[in-house]
Amino acid sequence: MVKLRLKRCGRKQRAIYQIVAIDVRSRREGRALCKVGFYDPIKSQTYLNVSVILYFLEKGAQPTGTVHDISTKAGVFMNLHSNHQPKVN
Repeated sequence: MVKLRLKRCGRKQRAIYQIVAIDVRSRREGRALCKVGFYDPIKSQTYLNVSVILYFLEKGAQPTGTVHDISTKAGVFMNLHSNHQPKVN
């Protein structure tokens, strides 16, 4: 199973996190399938590649709690729901 989770980067006391799609069995700093964004909690900066995140979510990837909160603030899930409108006959 694939998860969207944070991967710690940066130096001591100045952590920056990459948001990655990674296999559940891999460790936190393990090899990622794809980098989908980054999060800097010190500067409150976030970059998300929304099209890639939506691709992984459609394929069944599960975001962790923190990644879910970051994505919700960025409005990623509104794009996910708008892509799956039921067809009207």
